[in-house]
Amino acid sequence: MDATATDPSQTASREQTADDVETADVRWIRLRALARIWVVVYEFLPLVVTYLRDRRRFLLFGRRRQITVAQQTARAERLLESLVSLGPTFIKLGQVLSTRPDALPGAYIEVLSRLQDRVPPADWEAVRTVVEADLDPVDEAFDEFDTDPISGASLGQVYVARVGDQKVAVKVLRPNIRSRVEADLRVINVLRPLLVASAPEGQAYTLENLAREFTETIREEMDYAHEAAMLREIRGNFADADDVVVPAVLDSHSSSRVLTMEYVDGIKIDDLEALEAADVDRTALIRRLEEAYIQMIIEDGVFHADPHPGNLAVKPDGSIVFYDFGMTGQVSAELQSHIVDFYIGIARDDIDAVIDAFVAMDALDPTADRELMREVFEIAIDNFRGQNLDEYRIQRLVGEFQANIYEFPLRLPQNVALIVRVTTVLDGVAQTLDPEFDVIALITEYVREQGFAEEGARRVVESVADQVQASAQSLVRVPPKLDRVLSRAERENLRAAIVLAGGREEPYDAFARRLTYGILFGTGVFTTLLLVATTGDHVSVVAGVGTALVGLLFVRSFRSRSGTRITPQFTRQELRQRRRE
Repeated sequence: MDATATDPSQTASREQTADDVETADVRWIRLRALARIWVVVYEFLPLVVTYLRDRRRFLLFGRRRQITVAQQTARAERLLESLVSLGPTFIKLGQVLSTRPDALPGAYIEVLSRLQDRVPPADWEAVRTVVEADLDPVDEAFDEFDTDPISGASLGQVYVARVGDQKVAVKVLRPNIRSRVEADLRVINVLRPLLVASAPEGQAYTLENLAREFTETIREEMDYAHEAAMLREIRGNFADADDVVVPAVLDSHSSSRVLTMEYVDGIKIDDLEALEAADVDRTALIRRLEEAYIQMIIEDGVFHADPHPGNLAVKPDGSIVFYDFGMTGQVSAELQSHIVDFYIGIARDDIDAVIDAFVAMDALDPTADRELMREVFEIAIDNFRGQNLDEYRIQRLVGEFQANIYEFPLRLPQNVALIVRVTTVLDGVAQTLDPEFDVIALITEYVREQGFAEEGARRVVESVADQVQASAQSLVRVPPKLDRVLSRAERENLRAAIVLAGGREEPYDAFARRLTYGILFGTGVFTTLLLVATTGDHVSVVAGVGTALVGLLFVRSFRSRSGTRITPQFTRQELRQRRRE
């Protein structure tokens, strides 16, 4: 018998053991979720009651309370303390919320943006079990291993080690963190319907999507195999760039919980004294950083989504080093096209094009009051307009959106929210390195060099041509159809059947009545004209009188109060009222 053959009984035993462990994990997650839900409710209940009292002073009745910015800030501080006390999952949730100005007011965004993903390091012996479970024993897998982490976060921590002569950074997922996070995600999913039900109608959609996106995001961050794949892809996209450094992955020493990569040292990007000592051109540095992100978003379709100073370094020759690819974003070709349209609209000072780009990106409700939104966009852009086009401050424009998005019918999909986050964080880095740097000039230059402006004009011409072609086809198809309709009307064989589904009868009845009157009136007009042209006798007079009566009924139906009415979700009066508040 072959000594290396696998004993079927041993295989079955291992599979049974794995099943037992998985079952035990599920049971543990359920028990932890049951215990955690009471802790979470206790922690957030005062904030929830305060929020409900803002809407109705006595919860079930009463007027709406007026809340000042100072009160919002105080509540945001209380929310931040609660998130920190609840641990890693809620710290990550707070960080995601800090990038979503469509979900929270500006005061909350400002406070939560200070949330630091720093927790005490895990015990080394517990971390060792993770490394050795996924790889070989530490002493065999690595020639050297410093057990003191060089950085730590709520989900994992990083160590320095050596593999042969190569210095490496080893990122290890915290022990048992996945089961802890899964338990907290269950709690969030249980409480989400209550939160959505109590939220304003405009925010319910955002909160539903945010919960789903947060679940996907945090699971990706706990999957180091996914991070390694993103790291390899972005590294490959910059393979020909000597001034952008992305660490290489050591596949032989990596798994879904351990990520070993090339160790690349550098100067922290906001260490101005060290950059000055190394004679690094700060303006050229921020320009190259912005160009790298434009390439990632507009050309490559995948980007590093967490460019805070801790994740960016600079080599003495001015090369930019990217760290930590746990948070990445992906941009589809369609979204890339819409972003280009947005940049073209800004460069051309075309507010309608900017609004159209937001609608196309699903970042703006298409039913919003367009005239009002045009005014809002114009005010936001005018606030940061200089003597000429090149003095636009695109980052401050985004900051203005962040301050007001909560008040307007905007909704940010996760990938768009990550782009907003990147733009905002890069603005802070740019202000540190070179306060006079103008990124809009760089974007405008990029758009012109790539010929996007000409492409936009070509798309407009093609769109007009398509419309002309469609109109020509309609001119050919409509007369025969119209002739058939008029023939049936002349034979008194025209019948309109309308089926509407809905919970409330009165508005739908009114709508059906209007639609019927409209069809009959339109048909009557064409019939009358046809009879006048062909007969000219009293039959045409009777048809004209009948058509006029139907027309009066049609007009009157729009003046009825019982009909369906559409009220704008965001009015000028509400805007003025909010400004006064």
